Order: sequence, then structure tokens, then C-alpha cells
Amino acid sequence: MMRPMKLAGSQLMFGEGCLAFLKDLGAKRAMIVTGGSSMKRSGILAKVEDYLKEGGAETAVFEGVEPDPSFATVMRGAEAMTQFQPDLIVALGGGSPMDAAKGMWVYYEHPELTTLEQVLTANPFPKLRQKARFCCIPSTAGTASEVSRSFVISDDQGVKHGLGNMEMMPDIAICDPQVTLSMPPHITAETGMDAMTHALEALVSNRANYVSDTLARRAVTDIHDNLPKAYENGGDMAAREIMINASMIAGMAFTNVSLGIVHSMAHTVGSLFHVAHGLADAIILPYIIQFNSGDDRAKALYESMAASFGSQDMAAVVRALNEKLHIPAKLSEVVKDAGAYQARLEEMAAMALADGCTKTNPIIPTKEQMVELFQLVF
Repeated sequence: MMRPMKLAGSQLMFGEGCLAFLKDLGAKRAMIVTGGSSMKRSGILAKVEDYLKEGGAETAVFEGVEPDPSFATVMRGAEAMTQFQPDLIVALGGGSPMDAAKGMWVYYEHPELTTLEQVLTANPFPKLRQKARFCCIPSTAGTASEVSRSFVISDDQGVKHGLGNMEMMPDIAICDPQVTLSMPPHITAETGMDAMTHALEALVSNRANYVSDTLARRAVTDIHDNLPKAYENGGDMAAREIMINASMIAGMAFTNVSLGIVHSMAHTVGSLFHVAHGLADAIILPYIIQFNSGDDRAKALYESMAASFGSQDMAAVVRALNEKLHIPAKLSEVVKDAGAYQARLEEMAAMALADGCTKTNPIIPTKEQMVELFQLVF
């Protein structure tokens, strides 16, 4: 039986200039959670603060969320929220600040929770929105955390843990392409291929349905046609707008029907070898398209999608796109210690098989097959 779908929170804004919607949110105290200094340098952070203040809100900023955010950062942010007492949390940036802010929100609302394990295993999941609403403003066109029920947080050992629950779906998503203009080319490429992976994995998910299929197909087409334009000319506002919208609808697809082993493997490689998530997705994706094509249903879906680009081979379409974006063909080009990689193959296979994304892949690999796949992508 199909699961109930939820495509976004209560308010979804997209299009150039929609950042001004912050003025209309009616917040009294807004805590902005952001990453490094790019949002400050671009002037977007100041613009967000100004719009919130115009709407009557007092603001505070929690800065410095690192890539692959840690549980320690989440707890520091939750403590800052406890001190400030926001009624609106605004996550500004890429997937890391948005994921971290979701975690902070949970621990702010529930100070009785003190460990990562308590949230990962919570049943039922803690109710949110007793203290604050949650708003996401993405600065990348990739993670779609703004319309996702999920977060990925690293534990004290650096191992990534993903969790999804509809309670964490942001209430407000503001997708303004102007916010993405600060992205350098390689981040544009890697986050864009993360979005492509979301769309293609949702397309062949064993939970896929009519709505997710519609969203995923449009996202694949728009990313294929516009990501190279945004990569080559970061100021191409038309391409930037289509990319942030395509990322958003790919997110709507995958948050409802889940992903597959590209993400399981990328989470694992990211945890153990600190490969950027979108880059790992991009490298691994064509190999898994070939593997999944052993399933007749997935093969037909890939071929149907490839036909829209004048091809019969979706893996070849993705490889050609990676080449345009100067993305390596093998993980060995980014993980330089081959010995360390080979020594951890069994561990990586076990981690990837235990990842929540694996269960919706068209083919569930054996441990031996997963080892072979890790060798193949290297």
C-alpha cells in the first residue's frame, strides 16, 4: 500500500526575489543558522536579517556550521536557541546548515533529549512546533533539505547518521535563485549532481508512484539541460532559477519514496574518507545505473529517461554530464590512499547495507556484491 505523501511544509516560495517573503512571516524572535562566511560575504545574511527585522522580528545568528555537521555543533546550536528562545528558526545555506538546524530544532524543542541515539531511535518521534516554526533558505541547488523530512548528522567518531521523519519537514521553504549566485563552479556542479542523483534514485525506487515519477522526470530533464549552463556561467539567473526549482522537486520526490545505494555508498565514503557528498554521488551514480539495470523495471525506466536525451543508455548520459562538469570518473581520483580504501572494503559494504537508503533500491545487493561495487567505483 502506498504511503501518504507530503510535498512540502505549509508555505513554499520560489522565484527571483521571493526572499522578501521573510517580512511576512510574523516572527517575534528569529534565530538564523548558517555555515561559513559565504552568506555574509555575498550580503545575503544581512538581507535576511533586514527582511526579518522589517517584519518585526528580533534576530540572532548562529554561524560556523561545518560541512558534514557534527552532533557537537547541533548541541551548541540548541543551547544558543535555549538562550535566545526563537519562535522562528531560519536555516540559511547548503545542506549542512539546513540539516544541522533541523537537529538543533529537535533538541531545542526537547531539552530532555541529550544524545544522538535518543533521536535516531525515538518512537514515536518527538513532536515539534511547540516553541518554533522552521524555515529553510537554500544557497545550493542540490540537497533539497528545504523540502525534505531528513537530516544527516555525524557522530563524535565522524560517522554519518541519516534520519527521516515527516515531523522535520520545514514549515517554510524560500527558494530564491539570487541566494545561489555565490556558489563557485565546483560546488554548483557537485550539488547539482546530488540533485540529479535524488531524481534518478527516486525514479527507480521500489516505492515510486505516479506523483514521484512526474516530479523526478522533470527534475532529471531540467538538471541535464541547465546544470552545465549554471556551471559555465554562475551569473546565468535563468539557469540558476531552473536548477533551484529542479532540486526542490527532486527533493519532493525522494523525501516521499526514498533513495537507493548511490546514497548509501556516498554516505559511507563521506564518513570514512571525507569525500564531499555531491561529488561522491556524481562519481558513483553511473555505475549504479548499470547495476540496477539488472532489474527489468529499473532498466525500462532508465531507457525511457535516456530516450528523452536521444540515447539508450542513462549511465552514458550521466557520464557525459560529469565530463562537462569536470567531475572525475573514479573515486581513486579523490581518495588518494588506495591501501586504506581497500583495507576497509568489508566495513564499507556493511555500513552501506545498513544505510536506510538501501532498502528502496531496485536491487538489494549481497555483501559480496556491495564489496564489488565499492571496488568498481574506485
